[in-house]
Amino acid sequence: MSYKSEHPEKGCSYFITFTCYQWLPLIDATDSYDFIYHRMLKLIVKQNQVIGFVIMPNHIHFTLFIPETGITLKTIIGEEKRMMAYHIIHELKKRNRFDLLLKLSEGVREWEKKRGKLHQVFDYSFEAKQIRSDKFHEQKLIYMHNNPLKGKWKLANTPEEYSHSSTAFYFSGKESRVKITHYKDAGIYEDA
Repeated sequence: MSYKSEHPEKGCSYFITFTCYQWLPLIDATDSYDFIYHRMLKLIVKQNQVIGFVIMPNHIHFTLFIPETGITLKTIIGEEKRMMAYHIIHELKKRNRFDLLLKLSEGVREWEKKRGKLHQVFDYSFEAKQIRSDKFHEQKLIYMHNNPLKGKWKLANTPEEYSHSSTAFYFSGKESRVKITHYKDAGIYEDA
């Protein structure tokens, strides 16, 4: 689903993915992991519940419960991507990564350039799937937690070894850097 799609439902959980522009490893290049944890904590302060996550070098997967009284998913993702983009651009400038800044400037659409936008840090779209059952939640958690082991990544030998995910919480009950709400304690499902 794209950023233009409406996700009007509140009082439910979503599996969300958004990626860096052209899959560039911007999170890793700027060591933005701590900043992303900080942004997740901001979500929790606003009464959302982080159920699971994995922060990869160039994309983020997470499951989030949005309360009935919360703001819309579109607003949440828009704000988070914007704040993370500001941080990443700042870090790229600080690190003199003009090669990446140039690539990001090439991704800005003409009409956005006219409005003063200089860099495209994330893809324009994001994926969000409403979670309607424990089974689907488990499936997405397994997918997320195994992501660092797959394909070109090979960032760890086991899911528990990768530090930028909620895996340790689910496998051993260890506290995460972000307060995790167990998926069985969050969300309202239409089919149990």
